[in-house]
Amino acid sequence: MSYRKTIQLICGIAGGSAALVCAAADSRGYFGEQHGEAATRWSRFSVLRAAQPAWTPANPTPAPTGHAWDFNWDKRDPSVVANGKKKEKKSEDLSSEQDNSKPKATRNILLIRHSQYNLSGNTDKERILTPLGREQAELTGQRLAALGLKYDVLIHSSMSRATETAHIISKHLPGVELVSCDLLREGAPIEPVPPVSHWKPEAVYHEDGARIEAAFRRYIHRANPEQKEDSYEIIVCHANVIRYFVCRALQFPPEGWLRIGLNNGSITWLTIRPSGRVALRTLGDAGFMPPDKLTRT
Repeated sequence: MSYRKTIQLICGIAGGSAALVCAAADSRGYFGEQHGEAATRWSRFSVLRAAQPAWTPANPTPAPTGHAWDFNWDKRDPSVVANGKKKEKKSEDLSSEQDNSKPKATRNILLIRHSQYNLSGNTDKERILTPLGREQAELTGQRLAALGLKYDVLIHSSMSRATETAHIISKHLPGVELVSCDLLREGAPIEPVPPVSHWKPEAVYHEDGARIEAAFRRYIHRANPEQKEDSYEIIVCHANVIRYFVCRALQFPPEGWLRIGLNNGSITWLTIRPSGRVALRTLGDAGFMPPDKLTRT
């Protein structure tokens, strides 16, 4: 079989437009004219192999990348905790304790980004909501009320824009406890990848990062074994905090947080199953707002 026919046969097996280009290029002499040199032939063959897709008819899906899911990501997996006590207790006692320590309820965490605020304010007290921001908070409160869920608590960052947003939302959710938390304040959780030159956080990454990670560990975890019913918790905070929480909860690289965009007043909904599985039900949902009310500042 001639060299040209061999190349065309290989390309036909590989399939795809890239293979057709290879066959056409050779027919025009683009691969060179020294067809009798074996070393050159095999180097060209290697190029063709490298150009093939990662999948084949026998394996139609790409191989998974990254690490396997860590079910003990929140350090609350009862089987792992119980394994450390095997030497101290009998197997039957250990099995009974493990059953009693298993979470039975699902936690639903609704992360709300604060509404639009006064960007020209020099201090936190001056960075209050704009008139549009207050409208956005009203719309978010109406949306949360319309969902008809039994909310357990409404936690908010201690910064002015988040506090004001939370108080407006709470008017639509009578009886839901309001709790302020300094850990949820805005900051720079980790240096983003890819880096950006136009955005330089004022705080040092390792300082803000430790605080925001502490907030994640406090609020994002599976239910305690004592919790019998599914819970619904609202957290009103900031874009950077929410984006970092989402990456960490889904076990995505946390340095990718800046690749996510969130509208003001939007709803991000995480569910955490008793097994430790995490699902993202909505990310930055703002479909309940009219288009002229949407902002991301």
